[in-house]
Amino acid sequence: MSKLSHTGLAQLRQRIQALDGSRRAAGVLPFGIAAIDDRLPGGGLALGALHEVAGHGDGVVDGAAAGLFAAGIAARTAGKVLWCVTQSDLFAPGLAQAGLSPGRVIHVEAGDDKTLLAVCEEALRHGGLGAVVGEVAKLPMVASRRLQLAAEDHATLCLIVRRWKQVKAAAEFGQPTSATTRWRVAAAPSSPLPVPGLGRARWDLELMRCKGGEAARFTVEACDEKGRLALPAALVHRPAAPPPRLRAAS
Repeated sequence: MSKLSHTGLAQLRQRIQALDGSRRAAGVLPFGIAAIDDRLPGGGLALGALHEVAGHGDGVVDGAAAGLFAAGIAARTAGKVLWCVTQSDLFAPGLAQAGLSPGRVIHVEAGDDKTLLAVCEEALRHGGLGAVVGEVAKLPMVASRRLQLAAEDHATLCLIVRRWKQVKAAAEFGQPTSATTRWRVAAAPSSPLPVPGLGRARWDLELMRCKGGEAARFTVEACDEKGRLALPAALVHRPAAPPPRLRAAS
């Protein structure tokens, strides 16, 4: 191989490393729960990336849980959060309950999914936001790719919350997109209290897809006033399973 070829190869490697380094520089947002963070490359949710969230099926309760899960993530970023919807039903007290102060939220109402996705992409390219959240029924592959690239280029977290207008639309959540992770959230029975009242809400959280990681399921306590999840006490203090017994070969 000639000297010129060696030089060209070295320059190409430097360019690739620079591009890769700029994407890694965005860092990750840990959940603070080892059982979840250990499943995610880098030990947390990639900041300069697109992530999908949906409720389990078309239930209103599960859909609300998915929105609160996204709000808790956005709450733990720094800066303003753009939240774009097509329906006039964004509930500010609910966001605050998950740690996302209404004073941090830029609320945008779009006429349809196509317009909403365009607004989200433009907001990501602005580069000065902590997170961009959009609620849509459908996420086409091309649109998801544009969002992923915009998130990478400007190191901004993008969360797309899927809201189903029809029962059959929920099946589309299995269709491929460019999202780095895909989550599904379902409401679960809360912890019993020693006195009458409601305990902290619980969710069945499923990591359906993760680039560079593995799928997993967790039972967690819902976001607190700072956007943090927690493991139920019974799971935290559960003793480790005993090691399997080894049998001698006969």
